[in-house]
Amino acid sequence: MGIVNIEDELHEQLRRASKASCRSINAQAAFWIRIGMLGELNPGLSFQELAARELKAAGVGADINASGLVPSDLTAAA
Repeated sequence: MGIVNIEDELHEQLRRASKASCRSINAQAAFWIRIGMLGELNPGLSFQELAARELKAAGVGADINASGLVPSDLTAAA
């Protein structure tokens, strides 16, 4: 782990974004760095496509529909 020097205004934006995203400041910075790196490596993909790809790779949301329920939850809720 290292120390990164950033401008005060960028740090303030990180602080605000981290609060809104329920992340630590370091986690928010890491998220922005990762998305930025992925964006540079995949210029044809949108933010939404990059985020969906990362979630899928992590095994998140594959079975979730628009209601937020997985199909097995739908039958149990009926």
